[in-house]
Amino acid sequence: MQHIAFIGLGNMGGPMAINLVRAGFSVSGVDLSAEALQHFSDNGGKAAASVAEAIQDADAVISMLPAGRHVEGLYLGDNGLIAHLPAGTLVLDCSTIAAHTARSVGSVASDAGLRFLDAPVSGGTAGAAAGTLTFMVGGDAANVEAARPLLAAMGKNIFHAGDIGAGQTAKVCNNMLLGILMAGTAEALALGVKNGLDPAVLSEIMSKSSGRNWALELYNPWPGVMENSPASRGYSGGFMSELMLKDLGLAEETALQSHAANPLGALARNLYESHVAEGNGKLDFSSIVNQFRH
Repeated sequence: MQHIAFIGLGNMGGPMAINLVRAGFSVSGVDLSAEALQHFSDNGGKAAASVAEAIQDADAVISMLPAGRHVEGLYLGDNGLIAHLPAGTLVLDCSTIAAHTARSVGSVASDAGLRFLDAPVSGGTAGAAAGTLTFMVGGDAANVEAARPLLAAMGKNIFHAGDIGAGQTAKVCNNMLLGILMAGTAEALALGVKNGLDPAVLSEIMSKSSGRNWALELYNPWPGVMENSPASRGYSGGFMSELMLKDLGLAEETALQSHAANPLGALARNLYESHVAEGNGKLDFSSIVNQFRH
């Protein structure tokens, strides 16, 4: 594969596409943001004026879009990509969407002779920039192997979770746990600070004790504790709270459809819903700590 069409050059898609360029692929990218297109072009990518232009002669198509409705709008219908891509084209959707949406799009794509994979990621914007993302992939094993060179250019860990939709299920399970861990970490730190503890000292104690977790050790939510975390730059960048709310909603939807219990996931979703409703949707999800600092 030499020519890749990349659709969606935002905070995640942009650096992912640039890493493909750096790995030697010819990449045509498209995005609604002129600034994102310019940044992509400045880093060696080919900025396309439209999706139709981007997919011309593409061996593979990769999409990274905000929500399921955008994925359906891109791929389905008479004007969708599925109707215009030649059979055999490898299609990777890296968006985080509902598993049933991935299965629906994947079924139409497979019927059209396309090699479709749902391949959501974990690792955030830092992982996207560094090329160290974790991919959770759903689809046929042969298609996963065909996509491996592309995935390896963008990530460090590649997991074949199962059939189409399995990648999305793995992703919502992971992000539900992440939301729970971040809220719990924030609550614990706020409790300690209100009782006179230094948040950096408490973080060190917990990171060496049974409360240790990713949010505490690598993405600390308390300002000033971790130099490079979003908390120490006003919660800018990173993974927006409104996106965490979306993912927690997907987890709750998945639980309802499969009759699975998710009381902690639902509680985390309620916390983030209140947080976003107060105008914090664009702040990094670690800003949930402010809900416990009042």
